[in-house]
Amino acid sequence: MDKYQSIKQAAYQANMLLPKYNLVVFTFGNVSVVDRTEKVFAIKPSGVPYEKLSPESMVIVDFEGNTVEGELRPSSDTLTHALLYKTWDNIGSIVHTHSTYATAWAQAQQDIPIFGTTHADHLVTDVPCAPPMDDEMIRGNYEHETGFQIINELKARHLSYEEVEMILVGNHAPFTWGKTADKAVYNSTVLESIAQMAYLTRQINPNAARLKDALIAKHYERKHGGNAYYGQE
Repeated sequence: MDKYQSIKQAAYQANMLLPKYNLVVFTFGNVSVVDRTEKVFAIKPSGVPYEKLSPESMVIVDFEGNTVEGELRPSSDTLTHALLYKTWDNIGSIVHTHSTYATAWAQAQQDIPIFGTTHADHLVTDVPCAPPMDDEMIRGNYEHETGFQIINELKARHLSYEEVEMILVGNHAPFTWGKTADKAVYNSTVLESIAQMAYLTRQINPNAARLKDALIAKHYERKHGGNAYYGQE
């Protein structure tokens, strides 16, 4: 049996969720899934339409961005994924999309404010937007530098990648991650939803206030705190 079959299958299934949840058009997006034991990840091949994907078409890449297995060229964002896996030990999957509302906030170079309880169910902070890359980085190894753009912005804000599993890259688009592929895709879907709600909130009231700290704490803790009571577990 192919030792990479499980991550190929997981990456394929996760990639197929992106069009299902209206997070991509055409080929604009990718999901990867890591195997920490083998120090490789499976990622969508570059520019291949979703309807033509299969588990076998997923490309296996190491943490330096080298193709280990696969006949197709991996996603153009591969080096970003590789650096995040190499740097962050506790993530299992990464999602990159150009979903409409989240990307609009990224293009506007603005954090997504925490306006409501849907946002607070998942984060106690605004969704961070990393500033646009400087010219020297753009001229360099662009995709590799995008990984540093993400890592450095979380560090600068003293945010943990295990608590804040999403970011906007200024002038570019969103990235999300999680311990599993399902969680990473979930985070991407939630991000798009709260980006849309925040946009509409600003349209209705340009001076809308940030959610009260008490409500932020209440909604986050009831799902994630030590005495969480949301759900059936």
